Amino acid sequence: MNLRLWHLINGLSLNPPTTEKTINEVEKGLGIKFPCEYFELMKSANGVEGKIGENSYIAIWQIENLIQYNEGYAVAEFAPGLLIFGSDGGDTAYAFDTRDNSMPIVAVPFIGMDIEEITFIGNTFIEFLEYLSK
Repeated sequence: MNLRLWHLINGLSLNPPTTEKTINEVEKGLGIKFPCEYFELMKSANGVEGKIGENSYIAIWQIENLIQYNEGYAVAEFAPGLLIFGSDGGDTAYAFDTRDNSMPIVAVPFIGMDIEEITFIGNTFIEFLEYLSK
C-alpha cells in the first residue's frame, strides 16, 4: 500500500481486505474503473471508519455495498454522475464525480442531495484524506 495512504488511514478501524475479483465485479456493475488509490485501499481494507484529523469523521463503505447504497439513496435521480462511497457519519456523503474521467472527490448533503450542491474536496483519494485530516 502507498505509504502516504497508509499513514492517513492509520488509527482508523479497518475492515478485512477484499479481492481484486470483487472490486472488478463492482466496477463492471457500475461501468467505471475506480481510481488506483481507492482500489489499493479496498485491497488492504474493505471499508474504514473513525476519527481522522482533529475534527473529521469518516466512514468508507465496503465495496460490495456501493451499488445497493447508491440505489437506496437514489443518487442517479438526485445527483446524476456521482458515486457515493462513504460519509462523515452524519449528513454529508463523499462521492466520486464520475462526470470527470479523473473522478475527483466531492461532498454532497444526503438531505437535499442535488448535483448543484456538491463541494469539491480533492482530485485524488489521498488529497481527499489529507483534506479531512487537517
